[in-house]
Amino acid sequence: MAVLEKIRVKFGILISVVIALALLSFIIDPNTISQVASSMSSKYRVGKINGNSVSYQDFDNELNYQNRIFEYMYRRNANTDQEMEYVRNMAWKTFVDRYMFLANARKAGIQVGESELVDLTSGDMVSPLISQIFVDETGAFSKDMLSNYLQSMQYDQSGQARMFWDYLQNTVTTDQYYVKYNSLFSAGDFINPLMMTNEIAENNNSVGVEFVMLPYGYQRDTTIEISDAEIKSYYKAHKKLYRQTASRDIEYVVFEVKPSKTDISDANQKIVGVYDEFSSTDNVKNFLMKNSDRQYVDEWYKKGELRTVSADIDDFVFDKANGKGAVSEVLTKDNTFYVARIMDSAMVPDSVFVKGVLLQGVQTELADSLLNVLKTGKDNLGNVAAQYSAFNNPQGEPGEYGWMTKNTMFPGLESIFTARTGSFYTVETNYGVHIIEVTDRTAPVLKKKVAILEKEALPSGNTINEYYVQANELATKSDGKYENFKKTADEEGLAILTRNNLREGEENIGSINDRTKEVSKWAYEAREGKVSNVLNINNDYYIVAALKKVHKDGYTPVAEAASGIRSILYNQKLGEKKAAEVASKIEGLGSMEAIAEALGTSVSTREGISFSSYMNQGLDPKFIGAVSVAEEGVISAPLAGTIGVYVYKVTSHDTGASFTEDDVKNRAAQMAYYESQSLLPVMMQDADVEDNRARFF
Repeated sequence: MAVLEKIRVKFGILISVVIALALLSFIIDPNTISQVASSMSSKYRVGKINGNSVSYQDFDNELNYQNRIFEYMYRRNANTDQEMEYVRNMAWKTFVDRYMFLANARKAGIQVGESELVDLTSGDMVSPLISQIFVDETGAFSKDMLSNYLQSMQYDQSGQARMFWDYLQNTVTTDQYYVKYNSLFSAGDFINPLMMTNEIAENNNSVGVEFVMLPYGYQRDTTIEISDAEIKSYYKAHKKLYRQTASRDIEYVVFEVKPSKTDISDANQKIVGVYDEFSSTDNVKNFLMKNSDRQYVDEWYKKGELRTVSADIDDFVFDKANGKGAVSEVLTKDNTFYVARIMDSAMVPDSVFVKGVLLQGVQTELADSLLNVLKTGKDNLGNVAAQYSAFNNPQGEPGEYGWMTKNTMFPGLESIFTARTGSFYTVETNYGVHIIEVTDRTAPVLKKKVAILEKEALPSGNTINEYYVQANELATKSDGKYENFKKTADEEGLAILTRNNLREGEENIGSINDRTKEVSKWAYEAREGKVSNVLNINNDYYIVAALKKVHKDGYTPVAEAASGIRSILYNQKLGEKKAAEVASKIEGLGSMEAIAEALGTSVSTREGISFSSYMNQGLDPKFIGAVSVAEEGVISAPLAGTIGVYVYKVTSHDTGASFTEDDVKNRAAQMAYYESQSLLPVMMQDADVEDNRARFF
């Protein structure tokens, strides 16, 4: 009966829980329960900072906010990989500041008050962040522009102006916390006169020395044994040196997708098939749009500039025998075929000084009227520009566009390089109608306009499929097992490559410099010893990978560190043993010559050894440290160095003057910079920051 009672009680509790969950399911949407469970799961955690989790939803919200800021500042979305990475980093920094840095700064007693923020944003000590945004036409900070912006916020129905101002205030506040926190360290790096004197004296000391060295050699001493207990003891004493971040060791086979001989032949035939039409067409621009991988650029090239495309093209274009209208034969470079046609030839300057008026909108009649006035000389371009121009060079007078090259000119103003100096003319570009005057130019050189018909041999669908079949055969035969992967690769003569310490989210493996995140993503989801399916890298590479070793975040296990520790302990014991052997051989000897003879070597001498610059002297660091503090004229006991055993006698102590106060200050500045760069990494280590962004982005 007692047993039945216990069962009844325990199952009664279980049944109550089940009924409660069933009732909850009627009240709470199951999707809500799922979302809560997801948010609590580490699988959906972008990071963890100081014990605070950053969920995917939290990070995505902040990312959207940072994207809106970027769009407001640059009037476009973040499109490139670099821009998107920048926005993600800014979003992550927000959480690092919120959960870690600002908390630490406030614990240190730092505060940024409201009145201080007013001064930083619109008062007497405006933050550089503000002063670099609200500038006048000269590039100087303008309080009027800032004031106008603040006043106009109330009329912005979108709320974007207010959003951006709030962002600036928060950023300025956080930046001020950083400035104050860093100043705690920079102000604490004080060197008093006594410290200055001592450091100068210590770094100006050098010694002269006589010594003999008996090298350890490369043959292993089998009498020296290292026990597991010694390894564990060393590991325990030096555990902080074995801190590691999560990484993976993989082996992999790469199948690089290259065009076949048929693909190359087809590309050649395509360019040969349109060769005659390219040579004779009157509309080269349209022809290249339809038939070429490279479009026509209305640009003047001088000798050497076309070598970035092909050295053969440059040689053909600037061969004295080839003038306007000349067409090259089919040229080849790296599976790409070219035909060059010289469109024009002239003596053209590299840069010209341009004056101009930019009229935006439909103002053709106004442009013609102003052009006629300028041609008659009744007015000058500077006055016209001051009255009408929508653009003026802030570094020059009204109407001065300044010196322009083909890389710095307005798109559409190519005619400035062949225009006559001193004459006015109009040009219409995407910006509007320009009234242009070229007033100066550099010495003209021979340049040519060139049309290039280009066709790259690309892998066909059949070729791509053939490489995939090869990669898939390896993956299939491996059947997810490393032993099968190794065996199959050896049998097929496939090169197995190794990548150790692969970090999560890395985008380069070996010679593949980008887009390989798919590989690291697989490696961090797989189990040790498993082999991947075919990993497709943008149809340029197929990779089959095997996960050899998983290194977890934390400390390297003793078993993995054992090999390195064994070498350290072996070298220590070897040095002790060799030093003892040398001591027995030289016992009672009173001169360096006698010691050298007993050891079968010779006496070496060295002057000017200084501990302050031991890295640059090519000597054993242990030897340098020992001789720098040794007593003059006394023969030392054997010293076990890094590469051998030393016996030495200091012959002189010299004091120089090469190390000065400036050197002390420079070293202090370097240390201060190192401290400032180390602050966040040290904080992040102490806060156990977990950054999982690579899993999601």
